[in-house]
Amino acid sequence: MKNFTTYILFLFFGLIISISSCNYDYYVEPHYEITDTVSFANDILPIFNNSCNTSGCHNTGGIAPDLTPLNAYNNLFLYNLVDTANPELSVLYERMNSSSKPMPSSGKLPPLQIATVLAWIDQGGNNN
Repeated sequence: MKNFTTYILFLFFGLIISISSCNYDYYVEPHYEITDTVSFANDILPIFNNSCNTSGCHNTGGIAPDLTPLNAYNNLFLYNLVDTANPELSVLYERMNSSSKPMPSSGKLPPLQIATVLAWIDQGGNNN
């Protein structure tokens, strides 16, 4: 009987530890209220130039989509990465905000840059 009680306690504590160690693929970022108009050319392209369209990534001849200045805007929509009706469900935003598979693959961008991209999508994803 003593072994059975020990087994039950061990099983119970193991279950508690297992449940408490679960993690989820979401990230609660600091809230940034972007009230200014976000410009694709002045605000979004610099993010892509610094973090995305580097050699071996989303550059010409690299991994699709090509996010170089000449091709980025068209490719975002060609590959259905931007959903202006549901900005937070845009593949672009989801990948930038992912905890398990972030883009860029070297690690998540700063929250302000992610919020800027979300604001641009929310403002209609204009080529401005």
